[in-house]
Amino acid sequence: MGHTPFGYRIESGKAVIDNEATDQIRTLFNSYLSGDSLDTAAKKAGIKSFHAGIGRILQTARYLGDEYYPAIIEPDTYMAVQAERIKRAEKLGRIREPKEEKKVVFPSSFRMNEATQQYDDPFQQAEYAYSLIESEVQEDGCQ
Repeated sequence: MGHTPFGYRIESGKAVIDNEATDQIRTLFNSYLSGDSLDTAAKKAGIKSFHAGIGRILQTARYLGDEYYPAIIEPDTYMAVQAERIKRAEKLGRIREPKEEKKVVFPSSFRMNEATQQYDDPFQQAEYAYSLIESEVQEDGCQ
């Protein structure tokens, strides 16, 4: 295992609950649900971490328990916290909808008309030559 989540410790190769940290985690979840901000809930729980670290603790699904980690938080509490985080983010305008990507179709074949004019200025001649190029592309990107 790479990183052991806050509230657990490893003993004899198994994750066990750290009782003191478990009480802090439960207090953090309950304080957040009661309306406290991340910082205030962390202070009430006695957890010293930065804002994003507290947010990650609230998002850690391992607290529900799995084959390696024992459960610390009830599923109802965890889901209520996740719903509250989304509700607060929407209220503050922090939920961003991804923009729909426009499909870009690149030309795959070109055709050039025959030149009928000659210019003394090489830049003007080049501009004319480029204006004769036509690309053929269909909507589905095929020729």
